[in-house]
Amino acid sequence: MKLNFEVELLPEAIKFLDSLDDKTREKIYYNIKKAQFVNDKELFKKLNEYMWEFRTLYNNKAYRLFSFWDKIEGEETFVIATHGILKKTQKTPSNEIKKAEEIRKQYFENKRKQRNENR
Repeated sequence: MKLNFEVELLPEAIKFLDSLDDKTREKIYYNIKKAQFVNDKELFKKLNEYMWEFRTLYNNKAYRLFSFWDKIEGEETFVIATHGILKKTQKTPSNEIKKAEEIRKQYFENKRKQRNENR
């Protein structure tokens, strides 16, 4: 099977995953890996124009890792996970989406600065 995209975890996403117990963390990693191969809205869902979420339901708890796309060599093949939450309500909290959008904005600003420095 062909991998549809690569995934990079930013420090806050890693910190979130490290805070979870081993079984929960393994289930989330399993679902991320599965989402790389199959198109399933239960695993990887678009939230708005820029933000997506990796979704894991485990032991009746909903875990979310917020993500966005980046391009490598002109192709959208890289998903960056910004941070994660244990979802407590039906609706994804708008403040968490805003936080992910800010992390995305900072990511691209840093990437642009690096490109300019390397010229």
